[in-house]
Amino acid sequence: MQETPDITNGQQYGTPPNDGGAPGSELEERLKQAELAAQEHHDAYLRARADCDNARKRSQNEIANAHKFAVENFVTELVPVKDSLEAALASESGSAEALRSGVELTLRQLKSVFDKFSVKEINPVGEKFDPHRHQAISMVESDAEPNTVVQVLQKGYLLHDRVIRPALVTVAKPKAVEN
Repeated sequence: MQETPDITNGQQYGTPPNDGGAPGSELEERLKQAELAAQEHHDAYLRARADCDNARKRSQNEIANAHKFAVENFVTELVPVKDSLEAALASESGSAEALRSGVELTLRQLKSVFDKFSVKEINPVGEKFDPHRHQAISMVESDAEPNTVVQVLQKGYLLHDRVIRPALVTVAKPKAVEN
């Protein structure tokens, strides 16, 4: 048995109907529009990707500069302290009393800088030993309560409640019982 082709609108089945224009012109037009839209989307994607890369690089540079210059204000405040110390050493006509008063003035300048930047001393004489803030160098027999700081060999320092350097201390231990 022989099959007869299916004919619709004078066309054989499987081919687009002819609407009076060139065959397939509507499909070609739609394909061109889709290709243009795809190109526009691709261009927008590339621009967005470049913007993200630029923002990432800019952020990395800003973070690097923040780390690099984080202590700039602190250093700016310390320079006058150094100048005072150099001036004291350069003075040859000063008496011991004048030198002492100059050093005391310089120490006040330094304490002022420390206060401004929340640097605090750890001077724990008489306090309970705290291993987070103190470093015990030795234990000595003492009348003080055991585990109490009896001597500070070197002060410690905090920066905004973070230990920069623990205090070096001697800690009390109970007196040995004599028989």
